[in-house]
Amino acid sequence: MTAEKIDVLLIGPAKPVITGGLKPFNVLQLPDGKAREEFLSKSAPRVRAMAVAATSERIDGPFMSRFPRLEIIASFGVGYDHVDAAWAGAHGITVTNTPDVLTEEVADTALGLLLCTVREFPQAERYLRSGQWLHGDYPLSKATLRDRTVGLIGMGRIGQAIARRLDAMRVPVVYHSRRPAAGVSYRHYPDLIAMARDVDVLLAIAPGGAQTRNMINAEVLAALGPDGILINMARGSVVDEPALIKALQEKTILSAGLDVYAREPDVPPALIAMDNVVLFPHVGSASVATRARMDQLVVDNLLAWASGKPPLTPVAETAWPPKKNA
Repeated sequence: MTAEKIDVLLIGPAKPVITGGLKPFNVLQLPDGKAREEFLSKSAPRVRAMAVAATSERIDGPFMSRFPRLEIIASFGVGYDHVDAAWAGAHGITVTNTPDVLTEEVADTALGLLLCTVREFPQAERYLRSGQWLHGDYPLSKATLRDRTVGLIGMGRIGQAIARRLDAMRVPVVYHSRRPAAGVSYRHYPDLIAMARDVDVLLAIAPGGAQTRNMINAEVLAALGPDGILINMARGSVVDEPALIKALQEKTILSAGLDVYAREPDVPPALIAMDNVVLFPHVGSASVATRARMDQLVVDNLLAWASGKPPLTPVAETAWPPKKNA
């Protein structure tokens, strides 16, 4: 690095691993409210990098265009639909995310959510805590993983980690994605409706964004059928939430397990009211150890870039070295 510290804009909470790792830089915190516009007018021309520590802030073209010297955006999380990566790539800005370090944690959570939903474990615990066991056993769960096939929507790193766990449990796996995944032997369905008809569980682990918005809609849920179970570990935008609520209320499907929602942290009261739904508060990668590794990868991407090396985990839409469109 040069003697003069590079200005890095921190968007989101000042988490210890990130703030500690960014000490070689001059870190500017993006303020909220009325102070933001004044801050941007004064400081944006100096900023060359961003550390995005939360996914709630939309980093779109108009926002990035405020920063004429911006070269890299290091974003926390494997999903990066909050960043317009296509715009960034077209304007010579590299975007990085934090894959791999959270894969096993999210896969563990997916299996936990699946088991909780299929076997009604949270409901059974509530039954005990409320004293109802004193008056009789908890009813037999309506579903089981035995004789069920899980259809994964998405077969990237996390999807494959989930599939490995299901293999060990002797649960058959098939998957849907835009194209077959390299090196994967599971049956690939190019058509989601066809897969929904053939499976008993749909487990979504696809990326968010315009291409997957509301891909699990009323038609897909109807194809899944009255014994079907939906698990969403992807993004809330992947599921048509009103259609899901209607399908659960009308028993078009049996149940659902959700870790993500359309407008987090606002969960529709209709979902909360239903006992055939298991709801997690977006805890897929939420362990101290895994979140620290994700934070460190945000830092490591910026340190590599500042030292003239390629960033460690650039996303597909942004090339290295960066190229601006003519």
